[in-house]
Amino acid sequence: FPIAKHAFVTVDAFHAAIFRFSVPAVILLFVLMIREGIATFQLSGEWMRISGLGVIGMCGAPSLIFGGLMFTRPEIAAIIVATQPLMTVFAQRLLGGDRPDWISLVCVLAAFLGVVTVVTRWESVLQLKATEVAGNLMVLVGAFCWVAFTIATSRYREWSSLKVTALTMSSGAIANTVLAFTLVALGLLTHPGFNDWYEVRWEMLFLAFIGVLVAMFGWNIGAKKIGALNAMLFINLIPIVTFLVRYWQGYRFEPIELLGVAIVIAALLTQNITLRLKLQRDARRANSVTG
Repeated sequence: FPIAKHAFVTVDAFHAAIFRFSVPAVILLFVLMIREGIATFQLSGEWMRISGLGVIGMCGAPSLIFGGLMFTRPEIAAIIVATQPLMTVFAQRLLGGDRPDWISLVCVLAAFLGVVTVVTRWESVLQLKATEVAGNLMVLVGAFCWVAFTIATSRYREWSSLKVTALTMSSGAIANTVLAFTLVALGLLTHPGFNDWYEVRWEMLFLAFIGVLVAMFGWNIGAKKIGALNAMLFINLIPIVTFLVRYWQGYRFEPIELLGVAIVIAALLTQNITLRLKLQRDARRANSVTG
């Protein structure tokens, strides 16, 4: 987030998304064709659905999150995004899943308290700028888009991680391009010049190859190897790394901000541990029945 925040001063988040997703999409499509053959692109009526998911997850989520980052502080965006596992609890319930238990509800409330603490520092909400509030809301909606994308794509278990990532990233790249050019046509943005791109070339390369290509592919592979539950623990690193980078950049946090981060991380860890214990109990109960 700090690297993106720095880059977006020169090249806006929407134009940056074109590069961030188009380059990895081309690479992944080429690798997919080599590994699985041209027949893998015959989706049997799934084109519209998988393309729609790509628009939600690879355009809606990053455009809102990184677009909101242009108006808010990186540490706030990181904290909001880090609460995605708790958002998933309610999203799954809305889709007909199990009702959240009281521990999950407490964790959600605690995480919300932590986010409010970081955002407001317990000063008057009226002191927040309207643009900062709008930026925070954009990040929140973007995080929900990613939760919806994650839940929906998890149903494609018969597809390889490479296939899901390549196809959704491709439609997302197209949507990001359409969005950026539409905003320019409406007079809300201007196309960055060559010198602008060149000035933040290293940041863009990092965001495209590390922030998108390696991160997305690594997440999918890691989730398969260690399980989604364990993979979710790494979301706790988002605010930690962001705060460390911001400190390295010279920003000094107030104790109240660090307290808010600690509350959010504690809520995430508690939710993860509780879910882990529940799965273990369910497994033992199933074994006792079959045994």
